Amino acid sequence: MRAMVLNSVKDLEYNSEPLEMIDFPKPIPAKHEVLIKVLACGVCHTELDEIEGRTPPPRFPVVPGHQVVGIVESTGSMVTKLKPGERIGVAWIFSSCGKCSFCLSGHENLCSGFMATGRDAHGGYAEYMAVPELYTYPVPKVFTNSQAAPLLCAGAVGYRSLMLSGIEDGRNIGLTGFGASAHLVLQIVKYRFPRTKIFVFTRSENERAFARELGAFWTGDTMDDVPFKLDYIIDTTPAWKPVIQALRNLKPGGRLVINAIRKEETDKNELLNLDFSEHLWMEKEIKSVANVTRRDVTEFLSLAAEIPILPEIQEYKLYDANVALTELKKRKIRGAKVLVID
Repeated sequence: MRAMVLNSVKDLEYNSEPLEMIDFPKPIPAKHEVLIKVLACGVCHTELDEIEGRTPPPRFPVVPGHQVVGIVESTGSMVTKLKPGERIGVAWIFSSCGKCSFCLSGHENLCSGFMATGRDAHGGYAEYMAVPELYTYPVPKVFTNSQAAPLLCAGAVGYRSLMLSGIEDGRNIGLTGFGASAHLVLQIVKYRFPRTKIFVFTRSENERAFARELGAFWTGDTMDDVPFKLDYIIDTTPAWKPVIQALRNLKPGGRLVINAIRKEETDKNELLNLDFSEHLWMEKEIKSVANVTRRDVTEFLSLAAEIPILPEIQEYKLYDANVALTELKKRKIRGAKVLVID
């Protein structure tokens, strides 16, 4: 099969083609796995973290991609539910141990044996991939392949972030950064919490305009002060500085949820500017988001179909994966980027 592979950690500031298209062995599904013919795969900021070494793969080469939509082509001998021809999705969670206390309580995102699609196992920047049956999800018919792809990560982790915020209708929320995840969260809030005002912080005027199109109450730069303090803020940026400003914009007792697998280290000294009385005093909380659970993906896909959420997308051919990644690095974003595999 054809696949875009990462052979080593790269610096995207100096390398605009970190992935190489090669002939790669077509996977053979193990007994509990299914072989998927990939139709679409979302492009995520986490791929930048993998490429640039903030969350590096354990081995090379690796096929990135963890927002995968495809058709079951064949099944392993112990697969019991899926059949060839069914359309399914694969998310960031590729597998977990299934036996520890976290897995048994539905918190497999915290399992020490957690494996990530496209990092710890080959992902969807390819014509085919194999994945355990238990970690696949039926894709609602309301979505096209390209619309469904970003829902599997940006949507699911955004949904988890929103649930971790503890949001209640009528209490106000901020979204710092407005890429693939935040623009989906905004639509969930508008649907489920109609009395809640949404504040969007982003450096890009184009993204601010997009947020207003989707119904944001207020938009501003990541370093702006809000007209009045907020109950919750979800941060999806790769930097530290917006975290400090978000804490400043919280009410007493407010909660900041950080939705990022890693933070870039270029401005980590900004943490030295954290002032206890201004940023943390009065029982403000900071909550991190770790991966997603199968329940997150299942619940979010159902909710997204009910609303329905039809994400804004930009499509690219598989061989243009480097173009999509470079644009993502340069913040040339409107909605979600998706690779379409012929």
